[in-house]
Amino acid sequence: MAFRFRLAPETTNIDFFRFQWLTFGGSMMLTVVAIVAWAVMGLNFGIDFRGGTTIRTEAAEPVDVGAYRDALSGLDLGDVAITEVFDPSFDADQYVAQVRIAPQDGQESVTPETILLVEELLKSVAPSITFPAVESVGPKVSGELIWKAIAAMVAASFAILIYIWMRFEWQYALGSVIALVHDIFITIGVFAIFQLKFDLTIVAALLTILGYSINDTVVVFDRLRENLLKYKTMPLRDVMNLSVNETLSRTLMTSVTTLVALAAMLIFGGDVIRGFAFAIFFGVVLGTYSSVFVAKNLVLFIGLDRGDKTKKPDKSEFANVDA
Repeated sequence: MAFRFRLAPETTNIDFFRFQWLTFGGSMMLTVVAIVAWAVMGLNFGIDFRGGTTIRTEAAEPVDVGAYRDALSGLDLGDVAITEVFDPSFDADQYVAQVRIAPQDGQESVTPETILLVEELLKSVAPSITFPAVESVGPKVSGELIWKAIAAMVAASFAILIYIWMRFEWQYALGSVIALVHDIFITIGVFAIFQLKFDLTIVAALLTILGYSINDTVVVFDRLRENLLKYKTMPLRDVMNLSVNETLSRTLMTSVTTLVALAAMLIFGGDVIRGFAFAIFFGVVLGTYSSVFVAKNLVLFIGLDRGDKTKKPDKSEFANVDA
């Protein structure tokens, strides 16, 4: 028989409710702490949300982001983002980049003198470099981006709520979305407490966390629904424990393989994507935890009407909707 690596035994009998005052209660407390930290300490917004100045560069030499960054390191400009721009319409010897500089203290944009100094330092790295465009982003545009990011998070959560409601029942949907809110708020709380840079890439990471976390939760809920029909007289708490135990190996294997890839990005990806990789890494850990210890607890507290499901398992409001 071929060897198969497992992170958990094929059959487990763990009582995931045994220390729920610590696991579930601790999660709720951490969520409150994260919200308070977010409200009191605020977030360390990046250029996307704070505004600043964007300098577009063109050169005949390939863009060396590291060299550009090293040239500007002595200016103490604070948050500087350098990205290479790719476009099929560019000529073979046309290399384009964008240098985004956060506004300095007490100012809405970078001063002309600082821009000239930045351009001279970049010329020392790439002699053929030119600066076809310099644009400043004011606080109004940045404020609009913040609200659009919030709207994206709310819309994604609402869409997940509707889908889970149609696929299962409203109790599952409510438990899933509250678990997702738990994951997102704690992740944001970590960024607030440690004042890590929060920009649009982190918003993309949070949306990724939503998708990953709900995937794990749906696997557990799908097995729970099957077991509710199979073990009609078993207490709901025991059926939930059985369902999590039966899916535990799959949950751990999926999470660990994802974390291995994210760890490589976190270690070797460099400063540009380190925040993005950290947010997803932390969110995957939280999402796995909430799928096992939070979502099902919420459904247990809300309660399920097992009587109707036992007699008429296929007659629920959205039972015949395909995934």
